[in-house]
Amino acid sequence: MKYRENRRTHDRISEIGLGSSYMYEAGMEEAVRALRYAYEHGINYYDLAAGDGSTFPIYGEAFHDVRKNIFYQIHFGADYTNGTYGWSLDLNTIKKSVEKMLKELRTDYIDYGFIHCQDELSDWETYKNNGIYDYILELKKKGIVRHIGLSSHTPSVIQKILDEADVDMLMFSVNPAYDYGQGEYAYGENEERLAVYRRCEKEGIGITVMKPFSGGQLLDAKTSPFHTALTPFQCIRYALDRPAVLCVLPGAQSTDEVRTLLAYYDQKEEDLDYSVIGQYAPEDVSGKCVYCNHCKPCPMGLDVGLINKYYDLALAGDGMAVKHYLSLEKNASDCIGCGHCDQRCPFSVKQSERMQEINAYFNGLQK
Repeated sequence: MKYRENRRTHDRISEIGLGSSYMYEAGMEEAVRALRYAYEHGINYYDLAAGDGSTFPIYGEAFHDVRKNIFYQIHFGADYTNGTYGWSLDLNTIKKSVEKMLKELRTDYIDYGFIHCQDELSDWETYKNNGIYDYILELKKKGIVRHIGLSSHTPSVIQKILDEADVDMLMFSVNPAYDYGQGEYAYGENEERLAVYRRCEKEGIGITVMKPFSGGQLLDAKTSPFHTALTPFQCIRYALDRPAVLCVLPGAQSTDEVRTLLAYYDQKEEDLDYSVIGQYAPEDVSGKCVYCNHCKPCPMGLDVGLINKYYDLALAGDGMAVKHYLSLEKNASDCIGCGHCDQRCPFSVKQSERMQEINAYFNGLQK
């Protein structure tokens, strides 16, 4: 397992976490076994926007003795007062549901308390007016909520809430289908979605990833917008390549499914290459680097994808990206313009020209 740090909270979070939508279907015994297997193999981050309230006693049984070693993100607005999942903007309902979740999880604190499922601006206004956000802040003052999160599929709503709320973690739907305008939750244009990634990176807000497989759409050639099936491992790599992403949260229902997800770290680099999507990329992303690293290996040893990422983030005002770029062992100034990356780029990026542009930009900052 590899880990990434949330720059705001300094929590060290596993790159692969677990979602919990359908864990309850496995039953108590198998679900507990799967969760313990996940924990024993380094997974320390768990989303609890569960499909059913029976999920919480399962987690309580699995992790009550190692609670301090894991992170829960719990959603204020996911309602389990009647057992099954519901969505609520009623303060009293949410209070009852949160109390129920804590009791069944056998814990007295929440690592990341999430402003839940804000896909319309009207949701956020209601959330504030009904006192739910104030309730989260109250619990944070008491130490019951340690950090505040936000879940949303809508870039414009995310930007509005980030302007108004002190958010440390964003849960966002990240996959190539949604980023390219395909799928049920493909909200926002490509540039709007990129702006969310870049803002979070700039401000140190971590991103945890929901729907990394686009609800299974990407895993089947018949439903994939790219006319070919991607593997779960390609989808995980794609998400982890986006700026600010800390953790990908696929679902699992058994020990075997957890074992399959962990096999991500056993894959060869060529098996993680998702550049096939470049053949079907819409016009508005053609010519833009998506950091897929299909251009590797560079004859001069440049990490072309990383150089591009730092440049894009620097243009967005991220001072840390400038420092990271300048600390690279080799950067755009070492490019010899051989054209190797130009020939290999599936997104038609003229990388050798871009290296000159990047070099000029960072040289200008140093003058």
